[in-house]
Amino acid sequence: MQMKRIVLTADNPFDEGMLERAGTFEPEVIANVSRIIDDVRKRGDEAVREYTKRFDGLDLDDYRVPEDEIDAAFDAVSEEVVESLELAAEHIRLFHEQQRRQSWFITRDDGAFLGTKVTPIERVGLYVPGGRARYPSTVLMDAIPAKVAGVDRIAMTTPPASDGRIDATTLVAARIAGVDEVYSIGGAQAIAALAYGTASIERVDKIVGPGNIFVAAAKKLVSGDVGIDMIAGPSEVCILASRYCTPEFVAIDLMAQAEHDPQAICYLISSTEELADRIEELIEGYLPDSPRADITRTSLETKGLIFVTDDLEEAVDVANAIAPEHLEVHVPEPMALIGELRNAGAIFLGDFTPTPVGDYVAGPNHTLPTSGTARFSSPLSVDDFVKRSSVVNYTYETLVSDAEAIRTIATQEGLWSHARSVELRLELIEEALAHMEEHGHDHGAGECC
Repeated sequence: MQMKRIVLTADNPFDEGMLERAGTFEPEVIANVSRIIDDVRKRGDEAVREYTKRFDGLDLDDYRVPEDEIDAAFDAVSEEVVESLELAAEHIRLFHEQQRRQSWFITRDDGAFLGTKVTPIERVGLYVPGGRARYPSTVLMDAIPAKVAGVDRIAMTTPPASDGRIDATTLVAARIAGVDEVYSIGGAQAIAALAYGTASIERVDKIVGPGNIFVAAAKKLVSGDVGIDMIAGPSEVCILASRYCTPEFVAIDLMAQAEHDPQAICYLISSTEELADRIEELIEGYLPDSPRADITRTSLETKGLIFVTDDLEEAVDVANAIAPEHLEVHVPEPMALIGELRNAGAIFLGDFTPTPVGDYVAGPNHTLPTSGTARFSSPLSVDDFVKRSSVVNYTYETLVSDAEAIRTIATQEGLWSHARSVELRLELIEEALAHMEEHGHDHGAGECC
């Protein structure tokens, strides 16, 4: 097993082109997904059923999972699994409760009342990959922050297995997380149904959750009509390893990412070529024990990339340029680098904090920005499930105080009605005050209307 390797030197400095990241969606994918979305918008449930039969080989009359089937899922899952999911849910809820935002209001010295009103989104759609895969952790990570935020309704869609049923562990996770409705549909048709509604599925206000290329393209196309969390690319890890690391840990952690998918991306930033050689040697020794050895090897050999750097400062610069989904830091004093690490979805510090602890039970969200988007975006959080409304309440005296500045800026922008809306108010108030004074009334300006 050999990953692509680049030795950085003064004559061969790092360049972002070395990352060879994929670009946007292929036009054919966008065109096919667009047709599916348009069809579901026009024909609703009928179109959803047809695509489910075409792509999943299932003819489902009713794709809402009944409550008794969800209840029965607990009997099909071991007590150990249920307890593990409940522990993960507890940690995830505890972490996300710290993210709650409160509405706030202030009164300026001139009497203006201002603030921000925080309101939960009413309806959220949660997409969970399914079929042969099991992702109960994704259910917990995406649904619990929504419930902490106060979302009224969560509708989950996930592709069924060949027998038409949803994996029992996924259903257990849905119940633990507080999902309100579960539908056994997947693909672009599920995203379209959530975005625009059908007779069976009420439309939602925002869609979250990962999926394959068709799901990602569908989310991109419906964005704007509904909110979305992010467009997820292939999962990725970057491991920054000094000569003092434990290479066995680095090797297995690269494999833990690579076994997700042949398209998963693994970066290793190594302080020496000897360390890189040792890590590759260890991976080769571990591979025969992995049930997903073929997937792991394909990912590492086709998508893996090793950078060998001269010093820690250069290694940090490379990590920031990669802006990975997951960043593991294996150096003697990892906490000392926190201030320097600017771009990463999640940062895992030290030998005893592998990425899997964040995938499952640590508490922070594992729905993270990919493909370098950690440069400008963040993990899924409670903030993704609330909206903020600005609140403004001026008094007459405040309007008088700010009127000239408003008129000046509006006039500069050529917006006559903007300026006139302020002037008209002041004129009418002044007329009313003059009228009251003439007739012997003694009211404040704020009471004249």
